[in-house]
Amino acid sequence: MKKNIEKAYTALNAIGAPVIEGGYNGEDSFRISAEDNEHYEWADYYMMTDGDNTGYLMGVSNRINNILDKNGLYAEWINPGVLAVCEV
Repeated sequence: MKKNIEKAYTALNAIGAPVIEGGYNGEDSFRISAEDNEHYEWADYYMMTDGDNTGYLMGVSNRINNILDKNGLYAEWINPGVLAVCEV
């Protein structure tokens, strides 16, 4: 993994986010599960909010978005169950 991708993966893993090694199409990246929301609502495809007062942007927790932003990355919905992590 590139340094920025690895750094984001490590930071998200440290806060308990449901990260999955490997990109959706085999890229040297990682994905984020939207189906592992047992203890915290990490992502919800059907909660498409603006992020201002909700703590979520387009259904993705700002806890995730903030870490991705710091590393020049963003989350993109692959399907309602998983997010791809992409470079800006």
